[in-house]
Amino acid sequence: MKRFANPGAAALPAGILVLMLLMIVPVPAILLDLSFVFNIALSVAILMAAMNAEKPLDFSSFPSVLLFATLLRLALNVASTRVVLVHGHEGGEAAGKVIEAFGAFLIGGNFAVGIFVFLILMIINMVVVTKGAGRVSEVSARFTLDALPGKQMAIDADLAAGILTAEDAKARRRDVATEADFYGSMDGASKFVKGDAIAAMLILGVNIIAGFCLGMISHGLSAGEAAQAYVQLAIGDALVAQVPSLLLSIAAAVIVTRVSDTRDLAGQIGGQFADAKSWLPVGVVLAAVGMIPAMPQSIFLPAAALAFWLSHALRKRQARAAIPVAEPEPAPDPQKITLEEVSDHTLVTIELGYGLVPLVDEKRGSPLVSRITGVRKQLSRDFGFVVPQFRVRDALGLPPYDYRIMLGGVVLGGGAVQPGRLLAIDTGEASKAHRLQGEQTIDPSFGCPAIWIDPASRDHAVAEGFLAVDPATVIATQLNQLLAARPHDLLGPDDVREMIDAAKHHAEGLVETIYPQPLSLAALTRVFRNLLEDGIALTHPMPILASLSRAVMRSTEHEPLVDMVRADLGAMIVGQACPSAQALPVITLDGQMEGAILGGLRDPVTGWPVIEPGLSATISGRVKAIMDARGPAAVPPALVVQPPTRRAIAALLKQRAPACLVLSIAELPVSQPIEVIEVIGESPGQSSQPQQIEMAA
Repeated sequence: MKRFANPGAAALPAGILVLMLLMIVPVPAILLDLSFVFNIALSVAILMAAMNAEKPLDFSSFPSVLLFATLLRLALNVASTRVVLVHGHEGGEAAGKVIEAFGAFLIGGNFAVGIFVFLILMIINMVVVTKGAGRVSEVSARFTLDALPGKQMAIDADLAAGILTAEDAKARRRDVATEADFYGSMDGASKFVKGDAIAAMLILGVNIIAGFCLGMISHGLSAGEAAQAYVQLAIGDALVAQVPSLLLSIAAAVIVTRVSDTRDLAGQIGGQFADAKSWLPVGVVLAAVGMIPAMPQSIFLPAAALAFWLSHALRKRQARAAIPVAEPEPAPDPQKITLEEVSDHTLVTIELGYGLVPLVDEKRGSPLVSRITGVRKQLSRDFGFVVPQFRVRDALGLPPYDYRIMLGGVVLGGGAVQPGRLLAIDTGEASKAHRLQGEQTIDPSFGCPAIWIDPASRDHAVAEGFLAVDPATVIATQLNQLLAARPHDLLGPDDVREMIDAAKHHAEGLVETIYPQPLSLAALTRVFRNLLEDGIALTHPMPILASLSRAVMRSTEHEPLVDMVRADLGAMIVGQACPSAQALPVITLDGQMEGAILGGLRDPVTGWPVIEPGLSATISGRVKAIMDARGPAAVPPALVVQPPTRRAIAALLKQRAPACLVLSIAELPVSQPIEVIEVIGESPGQSSQPQQIEMAA
């Protein structure tokens, strides 16, 4: 015979079989007593587990436990009814000592008092506890379902911002869905207790009527004798069943005022009852009940001892599990070199001289770590994908107070800072006649004049118009500036796959028109990197995916695909530089100059036009002069060219005038008003006055 891999998995089927036997097979009185005691202990344990749960998910199996506990109580009602009606004329002990004790001691042998006590318990159970718990479950289920979309959107936002990892987001989504399932289940599970209470009233009525009839007809008893024999036992039976029912109603009310799980139901129940704190009160309650003189001490006290032993055993097991077991580590082989020792899998690395190590010291608050974490979150929000984690390490080869920022092993920039001092930066607003004393230097991020000052001179520097920042902020600012210009270098296939998986939750059909066919993950990554390089952020992926979906129906070649997506997103590109209601300042090339570019040589690798050195100097110099003349506060102009020349001119101006937006004529929205402020290459006799133009479809 094959054994169960998990012995607990057989507990539920065995329990169902026992319930069926209690309903069908006559049960001896002693076994019925044991079952009643177990029923009371189980109800107390359920109540304790509900009270110890900090949130509903801690007791996710409660609705199912409530169902099985209700079935057990109903099965005991059937078994006890059979015993009362068959052996009730023989005396109180014939129905078991528990029923006799509840019927004789608790109501003082007066069955009329017992009926009233039973009715009061019914009113408390049905009208107060069960009805209130059902209403709370109903309202909680409604509010939880209403809040579900908002919670899902909050999780998606945290995931996009880098606050959560993919695994954390998956766990959060599972908890949100489980919470909604729980309150929906509890709304129906509360009906179990209410139905059980109604069934108890009907069973009591059946027992009383049937007892009168059997006592007087079958056993020749008088009406008084039949009432004394049967009604007292029937009331004792009803009270034995009603006490656990009331405890379960209280447990239901407790759990809904403060459930999908990866384990099966037997694992949930077994794990959630294996808590020493739950079984200690069970033993105390059973011992207290067993101390009552009229109670069967031979049953209650051993049951209490068993509960105490179980609590002690579970506490010892939890203590053993809390002790970490140190596994012996194998002795390192001095001749062996692992790949982790010679490779760095981090994309962005900040190396510090040994004098800057205090900037990452946890005892001093790790100011640099908190700054670069903020930079990573901000870049993730700006780019539209989760920027890979940064690595900070010391470099003995650097001077003590130097640092450098590396991307993929290539040094992007660096500088020197002075710990314990502040950098006062002249952003153009500092007084010319200032008297700020300190070491003159240059701000590494923007090249502005700066002075290293003592922290005590901070207020003086601010009063003189300087911007005073600490060394950690200097490093973080340069890090942000360097990486903000290179979003395409930070995007990899894994990031694109994560974006596509997130988009599937909102537009699965749209994603299927693009990925994995006709565009592979590598092709999709290349397109997204190109868009990022052109200044198009991925913060709103749906319009970009929709444009890609339309573009792939015409071509899957990379460059035509990017051109079609850019043309489709023209309003988004222009809107980042100029409001839609305002005229866009435009620079154009003279027709002869653009014709010379198109008719010249082409790069054999890229196919782009090759701009002659003299012509490139003319274009870039004139564009830079126009932008310098307009000033930083004005709307930056856009250079509008023919589609075949856009890539070559954009690459030319990226180094010499990066703030100038280069557009092809196809990318300019038809409804966008423009103002031509310059035509580069125009002959001296032609007019170069600004012209207000509004494009029409």
